[in-house]
Amino acid sequence: QGQLVESGGGLVQAGGSLRLSCAASGRTFSSYFMGWFRQAPGKDREFVGIINKSGRSTYYSDSYKGRFTISRDNAKNTVYLQMNSLKPEDTAVYYCAAAQSGFSRTPSEYNYWGQGTQVTVSS
Repeated sequence: QGQLVESGGGLVQAGGSLRLSCAASGRTFSSYFMGWFRQAPGKDREFVGIINKSGRSTYYSDSYKGRFTISRDNAKNTVYLQMNSLKPEDTAVYYCAAAQSGFSRTPSEYNYWGQGTQVTVSS
């Protein structure tokens, strides 16, 4: 799969939106399920959601249903996380990750990780 590089993080006011991108190098992007996780200071890495290889199916943690949307463009080797109605508690480093095995909420089942991008939501 190669390298995953997130972008699009930054500072946003509560109620605002951000779209994160995760660009993958290599020629096998479409062979992987792509997940998003986040990690706030002092907390464990938390599952946000995942999208299947074709992009036709997604699964989200209940905490993010209705606010966050994952999509992918296999032609561009990129997966996206659209975040709406952001809250200060959404402040975290957001990571994308690639999994061969299928839908999983477990970080250890992911094969590749990006370096993360910081999202800060001000009140």
